Amino acid sequence: MPRAVTLYKSLIMTLDIKYCDITVVGLGYVGMPLAIALAKYFPVKGFDINQKRVSELSEGWDSNREIGQAQLRTSSCDFTDKVDDIKGSNIYIVTVPTPIDENNKPDLGAVSAATKMIGDVLKKGDIIVYESTVYPGVTEEICGDILEQGSSLKSGVDFFLGYSPERINPGDTEHTVENITKIVAGQNDEVADLLAEIYGSMNGGRIFKAKDIKTAEAAKAIENAQRDINIAFVNEITMLLNKVDVSAYDVLEAAGTKWNFLKFSPGLVGGHCIGVDPYYLAETATKVGHKSELILAGRKLNDDMGAYIAGRVDRYINRAKKTSNATDKTGANILVLGFTFKENINDIRNTKVIDLVNWLKEFGHEVDVHDPHAVVDDVKEFYGLDILSSMPSEAKYDCIVLTVPHQTYKDMGVGNLAQLLAGDNNSQAILYDIKGLWRKEKMPDNVLYKCL
Repeated sequence: MPRAVTLYKSLIMTLDIKYCDITVVGLGYVGMPLAIALAKYFPVKGFDINQKRVSELSEGWDSNREIGQAQLRTSSCDFTDKVDDIKGSNIYIVTVPTPIDENNKPDLGAVSAATKMIGDVLKKGDIIVYESTVYPGVTEEICGDILEQGSSLKSGVDFFLGYSPERINPGDTEHTVENITKIVAGQNDEVADLLAEIYGSMNGGRIFKAKDIKTAEAAKAIENAQRDINIAFVNEITMLLNKVDVSAYDVLEAAGTKWNFLKFSPGLVGGHCIGVDPYYLAETATKVGHKSELILAGRKLNDDMGAYIAGRVDRYINRAKKTSNATDKTGANILVLGFTFKENINDIRNTKVIDLVNWLKEFGHEVDVHDPHAVVDDVKEFYGLDILSSMPSEAKYDCIVLTVPHQTYKDMGVGNLAQLLAGDNNSQAILYDIKGLWRKEKMPDNVLYKCL
């Protein structure tokens, strides 16, 4: 494919869309579906430093289960882990993770490494687009500097920057990258227009051109921070309602009948976006000397939900012991259902179920965790936890805690779950339902049901 046609007039660049050769850097939940979608219209290479990931995609297998085998095998996208293979590209789209570190500070390590790599192969007229979540200023002030140092080229003159925040929702088959509005922004109008054409080719022209790159960066950060704050409000209300022995789900169901009531549910708030993005906004506040009153308050409340729920479970277990006149001080046997950060996917990034499990163990209980989707080896590697991939058959548990409403658990029903509980007429076992999944079902006599 011919290289991009580059024209320089008053430091303004024009690229003919017919000659765009694209590399997507990072083939995770964001980059891989994007690469497949763009490959329908452009020559696309998908690059990742993970050789195993590249091999499985080349063989038509997506372990993230976002793209089917048939679609992968018929795609024209070339997958590679070799930098030499991407040298001929003129558009690079960076979709690597931007997590937080142990101090809840933005970790730009992956973005910086990807940017340095691109800087080594950068040539005049190239465009580098970032989709990774960052705080305002990162694309131009940090990434631009790294690219200049690596290439000896000038940002905004020899190469150009763009930003188009990712909006991928893992496991969501409706809001795919081809069916959502994409925000685009560039260092100048020509770059923004080109990005609008590129992304618009795959999503039917559903494009919003942001005023500038910083505006687009900020838009991404507040999308998920807004959800985080709303969920934090519901979680705090839940704590209040629990103290007066009222279910938050019953109250929310009633309140939800008003036409303009915002519907959010209580629970554990993890994942790669909602549990992370507020800290990127907080970093901006720190840099400009702004004292945030709300952003981190909501995040702290949501971060504390694992401890709160563990405390509720422990309290009901102790009450059950007193009711049955038990005198032993040993902990209970607890089965936690679900480990991924949301239902029906295998994504374990920043799952807050681990907080709940650790707190239950801190209270002295024995805890088993089952998840039909999470990869057992990945959970062991990243969290040091052994989980069950098949449901136990022995009725040995004093308590079951539903954390993630996988379809598997919905299909089981309360009757099947009750068979795993060791309660009897003298000592009820506990079913603690974080998601309120079974709150309207009739419980067996040996089961004490509680939900948030």
